[in-house]
Formats: sequence, C-alpha cells, structure tokens
Amino acid sequence: MREGMRDSIPIALGYLAVSFSLGIIAANAGLTAGQGFWTSFFCMASAGEYIGFTLIAAQSAYTEVALMTLIANARYLLMSAAWSQRISSKTSVLHRLVMALDLTDELFAIAIARKGHLNPWYSYGAAVLPVLFWAGGTALGCIAGDILPRNVVSALSVALYGMFIAIIIPPAKNDKVILWLVVSSFVMSLAAKYLPLANELSNGTRIILLTIIISSAAALLHPHKTETEEEA
Repeated sequence: MREGMRDSIPIALGYLAVSFSLGIIAANAGLTAGQGFWTSFFCMASAGEYIGFTLIAAQSAYTEVALMTLIANARYLLMSAAWSQRISSKTSVLHRLVMALDLTDELFAIAIARKGHLNPWYSYGAAVLPVLFWAGGTALGCIAGDILPRNVVSALSVALYGMFIAIIIPPAKNDKVILWLVVSSFVMSLAAKYLPLANELSNGTRIILLTIIISSAAALLHPHKTETEEEA
C-alpha cells in the first residue's frame, strides 16, 4: 500500500493543479466549495466533470447532464476491461468493485505498467492521495480560483500532460507493441481532427472511437495471454 502511495505522489500533485481549474468552472456554475469537493470525490474525471459543470451552468436537463457525462466517461469501460485481465482470478468480487471506484487514466497507467497481477492494496494506496488532492483542489478552486490570473491557472494544467508522458515513456521503451500503440494514437488523433466527418465529432466522441479502434486492433494482433497460457 505504501508503494502505491509513493508512486501516486506526482499524480496527486498534477491532479491538484487541474482540479483547481475545475473548481473555478464549478464556482461559475453556482456550486459551493463543499459541492465541488464531493462532486470530484465521487467522479474523478476531468472531461466528465467539465461537461457536467458546463451543462449545469447552462441549466440543462438532468437527463442531458447524465447522458453527456456517460459518453465522456465511456472510455473507463474499456480501461476496466483491460484492467480486469491483469487481476488474478482469485481476487474477490468486493476487491474488484473497490478497485474500480477510482480508476483514472493515470492510475490505470501506473498499475498496468507493473509486472504480474495487480495487487488490490497497491491500487488502494495509489488512489488515496489522488482522490484527496483532486477533491481538495476542486474545493480550493471554488474558494480562491478568482484570485489568481486565468493564464496562471491554465498554465498549471500543463503539469498533468507532462506527468502522463512521463508515465507512458518507460513501458513504451521496453515494449515495441506499446511504443507503436502510443505513436499510432498520436497520429490517428491528429488525423481525426482534420479528416472529413471525423472533424465534425466532439473531442469526447473522437477519443471513444479511437480508443475502440486502436485497442481492438491491439487485442486482435497482440492478444494478452491468459493465466493458463502463461503457465504452459
């Protein structure tokens, strides 16, 4: 558990900066610091929360908020499917459910980069600081976001992208399949932004479609070995 907490420190710091920006958006939508804290505590998803806060500010219907948040967060269904392949068959259902509560892009990356089966206690330790910093950062943004210049707040969010690059580089250097998947993701994402029809889709929809296409191709061309195949 301590190892998970140690590995998650850079993630927690990055989350604090980004969630601070979300706090400003939440405040503009009329949410209090307490409401912003609990929203981020139970929904650790920057794109999903941003869409939710934006729609709340626009006084959209509950059904529209729920549907758009579901679409924006649909990639977690795919990550959960990939994650489950790394969990031992002996792991209880309760552990699996608790592990899934705080599955984010960055926590998925540090967990999937580890060798062998995923230890539930590593996942719990890795989630503690990011959850608290994400929720706390949102609350702070609601309270003090307007004090800082907007360009400073925007600059803070760059830390998360730098941290994510630092997470994917080591496994990409050690595995050619991961390297080509990363490169393909960059190229296809850029192409989808300018190709006809694809450029008319929202960013969230493009991400979902590219994730399905790239992950499906990887699964077909380089399937993950099961426990029985690894023991053979």
